[in-house]
Amino acid sequence: MADLRVKIGGLQMKNPVMTASGTFGYGVEYADFVDLSEIGGIIVKGTTLNHREGNPYPRMAETPSGMLNCVGLQNKGVDYFVEHIYPEIKDIQTNMIVNVSGACVEDYVATAEKINALEKIPAIELNISCPNVKQGGMAFGTTCAGVESVVSAVREVYKKTLIVKLSPNVTNIAEIALAAEASGADSVSLINTLMGMAIDAEKRKPILSVVTGGLSGPCVKPVALRMVWQVAKAVKIPVVGLGGIMNATDAIEFFLAGASAIEIGTANFIDPAVTVKVAQGINEYLDRHGFKSLSEIVGALEV
Repeated sequence: MADLRVKIGGLQMKNPVMTASGTFGYGVEYADFVDLSEIGGIIVKGTTLNHREGNPYPRMAETPSGMLNCVGLQNKGVDYFVEHIYPEIKDIQTNMIVNVSGACVEDYVATAEKINALEKIPAIELNISCPNVKQGGMAFGTTCAGVESVVSAVREVYKKTLIVKLSPNVTNIAEIALAAEASGADSVSLINTLMGMAIDAEKRKPILSVVTGGLSGPCVKPVALRMVWQVAKAVKIPVVGLGGIMNATDAIEFFLAGASAIEIGTANFIDPAVTVKVAQGINEYLDRHGFKSLSEIVGALEV
């Protein structure tokens, strides 16, 4: 049995496998299908300052080797989360991490401040990159100045582990990651979804209600691997890799590219127990190759 433990900032994880925000609800929805305590961390769905209805339907479309979504951060707002959802999830025996989104810097700060007060939430993932929200989100994550404005403001009020989730819809991902690091991020996670669209040729209309949406699934993995590799070479903070991870081999590829931990998103919809299977598969790989700990393969790609 290899040592799968990982440390991200002040966050101690029993293994490097987390669930990606928006694909695992608040964790409780999956409790009948998988032992939640065997997952390294659960990142709950995107939380905003105020209640959001999200986008009109249809807001999902299947594509070759992937899917598009334009859910639009539907949630009941941070106060509802604190009062009603937090009491339900605080005793789950793993790291419960809140994904924080906002339409302006003040929203991010106010939401992060409220989450900071919750004892059993050891980290937040700052979503500066959601490509399917009409206001905010996208704008921040696409420029260094935008990243700095949000991350530095949140860093002032948030005292625990701060993971910043990066958008792939940029020209130079490494400089964006460096801006997050310089502004106080403890870690960066990438990639968020790639911007895409789907068309119904017969109706000559877009399939998604708001035309464009976020592309995820196996089709994005080559892009995600390339970006994780570039970012891991550029920053000193730990990198969390995600994008099209369907099995343990996919996860191993991200570690070799330089990720210290990974997130699984779309695959949860296909197999709700995939996270635990991937953690077991990582251990099997390390044993088979004679590695004592996960850290030995992080960034071990021979170029």
